[in-house]
Amino acid sequence: MLLGWVILIVSWCAWAYPFAFRVPHIQNRPSITAIAPTRAGLFLECVAIFIAFACRLPPGSPPEWWRIAGAIVCGPVAAVLAWTAVRHLGRQFRVHAGLYEDHQLITTGPYAIVRHPIYTSLLAILACTLFLLTPWQWAALSLALFVAGTEIRVYTEDGLLASRFGERFFEYRKRVRAYVPFVR
Repeated sequence: MLLGWVILIVSWCAWAYPFAFRVPHIQNRPSITAIAPTRAGLFLECVAIFIAFACRLPPGSPPEWWRIAGAIVCGPVAAVLAWTAVRHLGRQFRVHAGLYEDHQLITTGPYAIVRHPIYTSLLAILACTLFLLTPWQWAALSLALFVAGTEIRVYTEDGLLASRFGERFFEYRKRVRAYVPFVR
């Protein structure tokens, strides 16, 4: 199980680094913000992550090889998506859904694959955790809560982007999936 913990810790650190050290944390620019739905969605996502860590496989039963393999795939995918999404989003990054006065519609890099790659990266790091720690019954609940929270956030952000960018955003939304590639 030591290997599993190493994979998990390294993956979470690599995923979290750009959010802790690469994003602009204080931006004094005029903006509109949708705080309530963002917090509701974020709460559900946090509960999902809590379940992934708290509801564990039985002690003394290390994860099977396929669980370790899944984590080895999901961890780096999460980190790469987080790093590239933060880099492409730049000054537009914010925790609460909102638009700055000078907001731009980003459609390059990971935003050409999914409209919300940060949520995709969060889903991947959650999957890494679920593979290594969580029995399937709790994993299913965790994923359901995560998807519910993320759908709230995607709906809110898409609404804001549509209000600002109109037809340009609608065309982008037709071409690019929300946060899971190839799934509408």
